[in-house]
Amino acid sequence: MSGIALVRKPGPRLADGLLSYVQREPVDPGLATRQHDAYVAALADAGWRPVYAEPADDLPDAPFVEDTVVISGRLAVLTRPGAEERRPEVASVASVVRGLGLKAVRITGSGTLDGGDVLQVGPTVYVGRSARTNDEAISQLAALLPERRVVPVDLDGVLHLKSAVTALPDGTLIGLAAHVNLSGLLEPAEEAGAHVVPLGGDRVLMAASAPRTAAALEKRGLKVITVDISEFEKLEGCVTCLSVLIP
Repeated sequence: MSGIALVRKPGPRLADGLLSYVQREPVDPGLATRQHDAYVAALADAGWRPVYAEPADDLPDAPFVEDTVVISGRLAVLTRPGAEERRPEVASVASVVRGLGLKAVRITGSGTLDGGDVLQVGPTVYVGRSARTNDEAISQLAALLPERRVVPVDLDGVLHLKSAVTALPDGTLIGLAAHVNLSGLLEPAEEAGAHVVPLGGDRVLMAASAPRTAAALEKRGLKVITVDISEFEKLEGCVTCLSVLIP
Protein backbone atom coordinates (compact mmCIF):
# COMPACT_ATOMS: atom_id res chain seq x y z
CA MET A 1 0.00 0.00 0.00
CA SER A 2 1.10 3.56 -0.66
CA GLY A 3 -0.46 6.97 -0.93
CA ILE A 4 -0.18 10.40 0.63
CA ALA A 5 1.05 11.28 4.11
CA LEU A 6 -0.46 14.55 5.30
CA VAL A 7 1.95 16.20 7.76
CA ARG A 8 2.81 19.61 9.19
CA LYS A 9 6.18 20.86 10.39
CA PRO A 10 6.47 21.78 14.07
CA GLY A 11 6.77 25.47 14.85
CA PRO A 12 8.86 27.42 17.34
CA ARG A 13 6.06 27.37 19.96
CA LEU A 14 5.85 23.57 20.10
CA ALA A 15 6.87 23.52 23.77
CA ASP A 16 3.69 25.49 24.63
CA GLY A 17 1.42 22.65 23.48
CA LEU A 18 -1.52 21.59 25.63
CA LEU A 19 -1.02 18.87 28.26
CA SER A 20 -3.61 16.79 30.10
CA TYR A 21 -2.05 13.73 31.75
CA VAL A 22 1.71 14.32 31.87
CA GLN A 23 3.97 16.81 33.61
CA ARG A 24 5.51 19.49 31.42
CA GLU A 25 9.16 18.89 30.50
CA PRO A 26 11.57 21.04 28.51
CA VAL A 27 11.15 20.51 24.75
CA ASP A 28 13.99 21.14 22.31
CA PRO A 29 12.39 22.71 19.19
CA GLY A 30 15.49 22.08 17.06
CA LEU A 31 15.58 18.40 17.99
CA ALA A 32 11.85 18.15 17.42
CA THR A 33 12.29 19.51 13.90
CA ARG A 34 15.01 16.95 13.14
CA GLN A 35 12.90 14.15 14.59
CA HIS A 36 9.92 15.26 12.51
CA ASP A 37 12.07 15.29 9.36
CA ALA A 38 13.22 11.73 10.13
CA TYR A 39 9.62 10.66 10.78
CA VAL A 40 8.50 12.05 7.41
CA ALA A 41 11.49 10.42 5.71
CA ALA A 42 10.49 7.04 7.18
CA LEU A 43 6.99 7.45 5.74
CA ALA A 44 8.44 8.43 2.36
CA ASP A 45 10.78 5.43 2.36
CA ALA A 46 7.73 3.23 2.95
CA GLY A 47 6.03 4.66 -0.15
CA TRP A 48 3.92 7.46 1.35
CA ARG A 49 4.35 10.80 -0.45
CA PRO A 50 4.54 13.67 2.05
CA VAL A 51 2.14 16.55 1.54
CA TYR A 52 2.56 19.43 3.98
CA ALA A 53 -0.20 21.54 5.45
CA GLU A 54 0.74 25.20 5.68
CA PRO A 55 2.98 26.11 8.64
CA ALA A 56 1.09 27.32 11.68
CA ASP A 57 3.82 28.73 13.87
CA ASP A 58 1.35 30.45 16.20
CA LEU A 59 -0.45 27.15 16.94
CA PRO A 60 1.77 24.96 19.15
CA ASP A 61 -0.13 21.70 18.62
CA ALA A 62 -0.40 22.05 14.83
CA PRO A 63 2.08 19.23 13.98
CA PHE A 64 -0.38 16.79 15.58
CA VAL A 65 -2.27 16.93 12.31
CA GLU A 66 -4.23 13.72 12.85
CA ASP A 67 -6.61 15.54 15.18
CA THR A 68 -7.93 17.79 12.40
CA VAL A 69 -9.36 15.29 9.90
CA VAL A 70 -10.68 11.72 9.61
CA ILE A 71 -10.29 10.06 6.20
CA SER A 72 -12.68 7.33 5.06
CA GLY A 73 -12.24 6.40 1.43
CA ARG A 74 -12.58 9.65 -0.54
CA LEU A 75 -14.39 11.41 2.29
CA ALA A 76 -12.56 13.81 4.59
CA VAL A 77 -14.38 14.55 7.83
CA LEU A 78 -13.02 17.84 9.14
CA THR A 79 -13.08 17.76 12.91
CA ARG A 80 -14.05 20.31 15.52
CA PRO A 81 -11.30 19.84 18.12
CA GLY A 82 -12.36 19.69 21.74
CA ALA A 83 -9.75 22.26 22.73
CA GLU A 84 -10.94 25.59 21.36
CA GLU A 85 -7.33 26.75 20.93
CA ARG A 86 -6.81 24.02 18.32
CA ARG A 87 -9.77 24.77 16.07
CA PRO A 88 -7.84 27.22 13.84
CA GLU A 89 -5.65 24.27 12.77
CA VAL A 90 -8.47 22.82 10.68
CA ALA A 91 -8.79 25.47 7.95
CA SER A 92 -5.41 24.84 6.34
CA VAL A 93 -5.93 21.09 6.47
CA ALA A 94 -9.29 21.57 4.77
CA SER A 95 -7.53 23.33 1.91
CA VAL A 96 -5.10 20.43 1.52
CA VAL A 97 -7.70 17.65 1.42
CA ARG A 98 -9.87 19.57 -1.03
CA GLY A 99 -6.81 20.11 -3.19
CA LEU A 100 -6.30 16.34 -3.18
CA GLY A 101 -9.79 15.87 -4.61
CA LEU A 102 -11.44 14.56 -1.45
CA LYS A 103 -14.99 15.44 -0.51
CA ALA A 104 -14.83 17.48 2.70
CA VAL A 105 -17.59 17.50 5.33
CA ARG A 106 -17.54 18.90 8.87
CA ILE A 107 -18.41 18.13 12.46
CA THR A 108 -20.66 21.05 13.41
CA GLY A 109 -22.66 22.67 16.19
CA SER A 110 -21.89 21.46 19.70
CA GLY A 111 -20.07 18.37 18.48
CA THR A 112 -16.38 18.10 19.35
CA LEU A 113 -14.09 15.53 17.81
CA ASP A 114 -10.33 14.98 17.78
CA GLY A 115 -9.04 12.64 15.10
CA GLY A 116 -6.82 10.96 17.68
CA ASP A 117 -9.99 9.48 19.16
CA VAL A 118 -10.86 7.67 15.92
CA LEU A 119 -9.44 4.20 15.23
CA GLN A 120 -10.54 2.57 11.97
CA VAL A 121 -10.23 -1.22 11.77
CA GLY A 122 -11.82 -2.72 8.67
CA PRO A 123 -15.56 -1.93 8.68
CA THR A 124 -15.45 -0.82 12.33
CA VAL A 125 -14.70 2.69 13.55
CA TYR A 126 -13.91 2.90 17.26
CA VAL A 127 -14.37 6.40 18.70
CA GLY A 128 -13.16 7.38 22.14
CA ARG A 129 -15.37 9.36 24.47
CA SER A 130 -12.81 11.74 25.88
CA ALA A 131 -12.30 15.25 27.16
CA ARG A 132 -11.90 16.20 23.49
CA THR A 133 -14.63 14.10 21.81
CA ASN A 134 -18.31 14.07 22.83
CA ASP A 135 -21.39 11.98 22.04
CA GLU A 136 -22.83 14.61 19.70
CA ALA A 137 -19.77 14.37 17.45
CA ILE A 138 -19.82 10.58 17.60
CA SER A 139 -23.43 10.64 16.40
CA GLN A 140 -22.53 13.02 13.59
CA LEU A 141 -19.61 10.82 12.55
CA ALA A 142 -21.87 7.75 12.46
CA ALA A 143 -24.30 9.62 10.19
CA LEU A 144 -21.47 10.69 7.90
CA LEU A 145 -20.16 7.12 7.65
CA PRO A 146 -23.37 5.07 7.23
CA GLU A 147 -21.49 2.14 5.68
CA ARG A 148 -19.26 1.76 8.75
CA ARG A 149 -20.02 0.44 12.24
CA VAL A 150 -19.20 3.22 14.70
CA VAL A 151 -18.44 1.96 18.23
CA PRO A 152 -18.06 4.45 21.12
CA VAL A 153 -15.35 3.53 23.62
CA ASP A 154 -15.00 4.95 27.14
CA LEU A 155 -11.49 6.01 28.18
CA ASP A 156 -9.78 6.34 31.54
CA GLY A 157 -6.69 8.44 32.14
CA VAL A 158 -5.52 9.04 28.56
CA LEU A 159 -5.88 11.96 26.18
CA HIS A 160 -7.17 10.08 23.12
CA LEU A 161 -8.32 6.60 22.18
CA LYS A 162 -5.19 6.13 20.07
CA SER A 163 -3.11 7.10 23.09
CA ALA A 164 -4.21 3.72 24.46
CA VAL A 165 -4.95 1.42 21.52
CA THR A 166 -4.17 1.00 17.82
CA ALA A 167 -4.37 -1.93 15.40
CA LEU A 168 -1.88 -4.21 13.68
CA PRO A 169 -2.19 -4.89 9.93
CA ASP A 170 -4.29 -8.02 10.54
CA GLY A 171 -6.76 -6.07 12.65
CA THR A 172 -5.47 -7.24 16.04
CA LEU A 173 -5.93 -4.48 18.60
CA ILE A 174 -2.84 -3.63 20.64
CA GLY A 175 -3.33 -1.49 23.69
CA LEU A 176 -3.44 -0.70 27.36
CA ALA A 177 -6.29 -2.48 29.13
CA ALA A 178 -5.98 -0.16 32.14
CA HIS A 179 -7.15 2.77 30.02
CA VAL A 180 -9.69 1.29 27.63
CA ASN A 181 -12.37 -1.40 27.93
CA LEU A 182 -11.95 -3.45 24.77
CA SER A 183 -11.85 -7.23 24.70
CA GLY A 184 -9.02 -9.22 23.13
CA LEU A 185 -6.34 -6.56 23.43
CA LEU A 186 -2.74 -7.55 22.76
CA GLU A 187 -0.91 -5.92 25.67
CA PRO A 188 2.32 -4.14 24.67
CA ALA A 189 5.50 -4.35 26.74
CA GLU A 190 5.75 -0.55 27.00
CA GLU A 191 3.12 2.17 26.94
CA ALA A 192 4.52 3.55 23.68
CA GLY A 193 4.09 0.07 22.20
CA ALA A 194 0.36 0.72 21.99
CA HIS A 195 1.09 3.19 19.18
CA VAL A 196 1.43 1.44 15.82
CA VAL A 197 0.98 2.90 12.34
CA PRO A 198 0.36 0.25 9.63
CA LEU A 199 2.28 1.27 6.52
CA GLY A 200 1.01 -1.40 4.15
CA GLY A 201 1.70 -5.12 3.93
CA ASP A 202 3.60 -6.36 6.98
CA ARG A 203 5.26 -3.00 7.73
CA VAL A 204 4.47 -0.92 10.79
CA LEU A 205 5.90 2.30 12.22
CA MET A 206 6.61 2.57 15.94
CA ALA A 207 8.41 4.84 18.37
CA ALA A 208 11.96 3.99 19.37
CA SER A 209 10.80 4.18 23.00
CA ALA A 210 9.10 0.76 22.71
CA PRO A 211 11.93 -1.65 21.80
CA ARG A 212 10.51 -4.69 23.63
CA THR A 213 7.14 -4.35 21.92
CA ALA A 214 8.90 -3.88 18.58
CA ALA A 215 10.83 -7.10 19.14
CA ALA A 216 7.62 -8.95 20.02
CA LEU A 217 5.92 -7.72 16.87
CA GLU A 218 8.90 -8.76 14.76
CA LYS A 219 8.48 -12.25 16.22
CA ARG A 220 4.90 -12.13 14.92
CA GLY A 221 6.33 -11.61 11.42
CA LEU A 222 5.97 -7.85 11.14
CA LYS A 223 8.63 -5.54 9.74
CA VAL A 224 9.00 -2.79 12.32
CA ILE A 225 10.35 0.64 11.40
CA THR A 226 11.23 2.78 14.40
CA VAL A 227 11.64 6.54 14.77
CA ASP A 228 12.69 8.65 17.74
CA ILE A 229 9.92 11.13 18.62
CA SER A 230 10.96 11.87 22.20
CA GLU A 231 10.19 15.60 22.00
CA PHE A 232 6.64 14.92 20.82
CA GLU A 233 6.11 12.24 23.46
CA LYS A 234 6.75 14.93 26.08
CA LEU A 235 3.58 16.56 24.73
CA GLU A 236 1.44 13.38 24.81
CA GLY A 237 2.16 12.82 21.13
CA CYS A 238 2.84 9.51 19.42
CA VAL A 239 3.59 8.16 15.94
CA THR A 240 -0.09 8.08 14.98
CA CYS A 241 -0.89 11.74 15.57
CA LEU A 242 1.92 13.26 13.47
CA SER A 243 0.40 12.23 10.14
CA VAL A 244 -2.77 11.28 8.28
CA LEU A 245 -2.24 8.52 5.73
CA ILE A 246 -4.46 8.77 2.66
CA PRO A 247 -4.29 5.61 0.47
